[in-house]
Amino acid sequence: MAHSEIYILGIESSCDDTSAAVSCNTQVLSNVISTQKIHELYGGVVPELASRAHMQNIIPVVHEAITKAGISLDKIDAIAFTRGPGLLGSLLVGTSFAKALSLALEKPIIDVHHMKAHILAHFIDNEDNNKPSFPFLCLTVSGGHTQIVKVTSFYDFEILGSTIDDAAGEAFDKCAKIMGLPYPGGPLIDKYAQIGDDKRFQFNKPQVVGFDFSFSGLKTSFLYFIDKEKKKNPQFIDENLHDLCASLQKTIIEILIQKLELASEKTGIKTVAIAGGVSANSGLRNRLKSYEQDKEWKVFIPEFQFCTDNAGMIAVTGYFNYLDNRFVDQSVQASARISEW
Repeated sequence: MAHSEIYILGIESSCDDTSAAVSCNTQVLSNVISTQKIHELYGGVVPELASRAHMQNIIPVVHEAITKAGISLDKIDAIAFTRGPGLLGSLLVGTSFAKALSLALEKPIIDVHHMKAHILAHFIDNEDNNKPSFPFLCLTVSGGHTQIVKVTSFYDFEILGSTIDDAAGEAFDKCAKIMGLPYPGGPLIDKYAQIGDDKRFQFNKPQVVGFDFSFSGLKTSFLYFIDKEKKKNPQFIDENLHDLCASLQKTIIEILIQKLELASEKTGIKTVAIAGGVSANSGLRNRLKSYEQDKEWKVFIPEFQFCTDNAGMIAVTGYFNYLDNRFVDQSVQASARISEW
């Protein structure tokens, strides 16, 4: 290694957030995120609009990340970018930009797996310097993914279970839509749930063998339940919104935690982390924290800014790949569905 301080420029464009970050080793010096508001009008992410917005945002966002980090572009040792999984049009913008910048600066490029980066966000420097030790289990929960991953090293990930249909984040957003809440609905359900009675309504929990998840049945039964109640009382949602949100959130969290408990029992691993957009959910965070006492788990929860899609996690994952000489050449292509972990 030529010098002890490695500067990585990270670029994240897998969905509807354009983000750039600069890291020095495992310290994130800047983490700039431009969120696209336009999708709220459509009740979900419109891929074509997302990729167009990335094209407008990427240069200003990268410029701001470099400026905030207080370094010049030529100080960068490598450029890391999200290769996938995600929306292809969005990924293409980040990938193409990284490749072009790499040619212009004559710096190497590093492709990053989006879900691995969510997990390795736990190794970003934080105030209490609290980082999980290997091996650990990570529950990765986002709009597009729900998985339990056994993490043995910075490069060794094994998926123990994943969703067979909808992801947990998708279930939150779709149920929010059923209740007439604006997109993205997950954070609103979390907010309203805090003053609701989570025992008021009971919703179906799917019976899936092993460590896999299913959320489509819950979503369907929720839809039928709401339709039935609205026929009896058109004001049902407005009058019961907080209790509905609390009961729904409790059900989704129980589905997630049940499988995580099972994985911990079967593997004997008591170091447990969460990652991905849904790891920002206060109900899930609190429930996991309680397991430090109840189950003697060591629980790791990322900072809020590193839960949702961000380039800080891409830069730091890029740093670990840099140390292991995991570079790619200009033939690398974005991939909406990367199978290999």
